[in-house]
Amino acid sequence: MADLTQPPDIDEALRRLIEQPSYGAQILIVTARMLEMDAAEPTTWTARRRAWNIAIDAVLGRLPEAVRHDSIERAQRALPDLTGSITRGEAALRLRAAAERLG
Repeated sequence: MADLTQPPDIDEALRRLIEQPSYGAQILIVTARMLEMDAAEPTTWTARRRAWNIAIDAVLGRLPEAVRHDSIERAQRALPDLTGSITRGEAALRLRAAAERLG
């Protein structure tokens, strides 16, 4: 439990905030996590769409519409090519790399 008799450490709070990935990057990371659950399976359009929608709901669920819209656009611009005959595990690796570049 936090010691409420002491003032909060603002520097620590700012450091933690700055180190967190952006909402767009978080969407890509959660999408990757969803696909990793069946890493050896092929990456289908349905699997990608389902993972994407779950990620958006998980990351942006309670945020204002303007923030949701901007974050989704940023994530979409950063999306790597996930077409072709790749596994969900390979797709997850590509998504994580894109999230890291996005920040």
